[in-house]
Amino acid sequence: MLKKILSISGRPGLYKLVSYGKNMLLVESLADGHRFPVHSRDRVISLGDISMFTTGEDTPLSQVLENIGKKYDNKVLDAKAYATPDQLHEFFDGVLENWDTERVHNSDIKKLISWYNILVGAGFTEFTAKEEEEKKDEEEAKSDDEA
Repeated sequence: MLKKILSISGRPGLYKLVSYGKNMLLVESLADGHRFPVHSRDRVISLGDISMFTTGEDTPLSQVLENIGKKYDNKVLDAKAYATPDQLHEFFDGVLENWDTERVHNSDIKKLISWYNILVGAGFTEFTAKEEEEKKDEEEAKSDDEA
């Protein structure tokens, strides 16, 4: 699901991929539904490709968003309540236990809260793709059968 949600460097907010052409993407703002082209020179990243640093293996952003949704009942967060570094760290401790405090910056946590609010405001409540989980389960079952 998050593969089609994009962050565009230099533009605030998040965008949904609508279509793509030879050297451009057609995106739609999740905030106001405005559509516009994004060219190949723009830096675009899919939320599905982002992960958060932890002390072990990195955790996909979809799992972090899912944890926030479970903890806060898929409701919009008050970003002003997380103004100080201590408040941000306390929030993130409750969402991702083993996060790397040296590599995850306060600005990253603020952006995560902002993205979560945008996604929830746009009606997204499930952040992990069930189809992907089912595919992984099927692949594991096949590899178990072959062994």
